Amino acid sequence: MALALQTFATVKDANAALKAVGTRYLGGGTLVVRAANEGDVSVSGLVRSTEPSLSTIVIADGKVRIGASVTMSAIARHPDLGALAKAARAVGGPAVRNMATVGGNLFAPAPYGDFAVALLALDAIVGTDDGETPIEIFLANREGSRAIVTSVSFALPKADSFRFLKVSRVKPKGVSVLSIASVLALAPDGTVSMVRIALGCMADRPMRASAAEKALIGRTLTADGIAPALAAAGDGTSPITDPIASAWYRNEVLPVHLGRLLLA
Repeated sequence: MALALQTFATVKDANAALKAVGTRYLGGGTLVVRAANEGDVSVSGLVRSTEPSLSTIVIADGKVRIGASVTMSAIARHPDLGALAKAARAVGGPAVRNMATVGGNLFAPAPYGDFAVALLALDAIVGTDDGETPIEIFLANREGSRAIVTSVSFALPKADSFRFLKVSRVKPKGVSVLSIASVLALAPDGTVSMVRIALGCMADRPMRASAAEKALIGRTLTADGIAPALAAAGDGTSPITDPIASAWYRNEVLPVHLGRLLLA
């Protein structure tokens, strides 16, 4: 089936074209083109925008704005985004990272979307032509969204505050068994004063480990200190079952890998 491709100079014009039945936005193409190639007959046309802001990374005053068309490879090699390089490199192999975009990763279904897990831990704000939305709300409602994602923004984390771990059976580019990202802050006495933990593959989209976060506050990053958080890690999760791993297995290994991340 032939797909019509329309290219627009502005996001506003591309958004207007997306109102047509059967159209999908084309970023890097790693999701929508794959779906079309696999026989998704609901896709009849592709829309893209070449607006320059979509492909730029701006860092100023401790804040980061990444355009939705920025690729994983561009993030991985950016000199000021070293803290995020590991999460960017977790997305597929080199060929995929050269195409996969920040905006597209927000829509990737589990077991994909590893970079979106990192963005959730960073409490990112998702920008569209309609405005800005906290990433947690955006992810919860992403199926109903027709507005083109234009950017993600977040506070630049300190290298020692942001942690990311991807668990896969095939190294270095296997599909995720699960992925975990966290942002931590410690009080002067060494106890956890702030924490955000995001999980991938523990639901159909990235989710917060809220119970584990609550259990970590006021605790030290020691085996005994994190034990309550590990016990609560699976609360509220609904892991997927796929050819990579069962829901049972993901639940079993989550505390093990969360512990490794926190004690790293």
